[in-house]
Amino acid sequence: MNDISMFDIIGPNMIGPSSSHTAGALRIAHLAGKLAHGKIISVTFVLYGSFAWTYHGHGTDRALVGGILGFLPDDERIRDSFSLAEQAGINYEFIENKTEKDVHPNTVDIILTCENNRIIELRGESIGGGNAVIRRLNGVEIALTGAYPTLIVHHNDRKGVLAYITTVCSGIDLNIAYMKVYRKAKGDSAYAIIEVDSPINPSIIDVLICHDAIIDATIVPAI
Repeated sequence: MNDISMFDIIGPNMIGPSSSHTAGALRIAHLAGKLAHGKIISVTFVLYGSFAWTYHGHGTDRALVGGILGFLPDDERIRDSFSLAEQAGINYEFIENKTEKDVHPNTVDIILTCENNRIIELRGESIGGGNAVIRRLNGVEIALTGAYPTLIVHHNDRKGVLAYITTVCSGIDLNIAYMKVYRKAKGDSAYAIIEVDSPINPSIIDVLICHDAIIDATIVPAI
């Protein structure tokens, strides 16, 4: 039996009417924004299931844009996220997918275009109580919750890469709580998702990308 906390019962401290449709949606977009490299120019949200049917009334649209802007679920600026995004020079659009049924009922695909012409595509699910999971990143199936400070290392699936990553983490006294590697196929593109017990020093990025098999690395603070 899983333990249930008070916050699982009363929900998160939040702006909006629904922990799943507002706070959870914002959490997905917040994580997406942290994965961007450089300024975000535009974002497309593809909504599935109940998200597609109720996003106007539940404020899912404003929450998603607010998450991209880096707001947390209790930030009162969520109400004005559309105008704030426009002021920040971020174009956004919502696409309703009401035909695809084989998805979690609270699912959104987010496609980010950054100023360096980098495009990031991910899929997130709002799983209740304001919690969310990123299930797919650039075509690779993953699991990212943002519950811990997380280091995401995009690399080529090669022998010795993980040993290098863990050695670098140990060198700056990072204690790894959880670590899992996701890959498209043997020898293909892969992501190491490393959740740790303390904030991550940004200097680790420069050390990691010195390895010729590491494409890039991103730090996602806990939210």
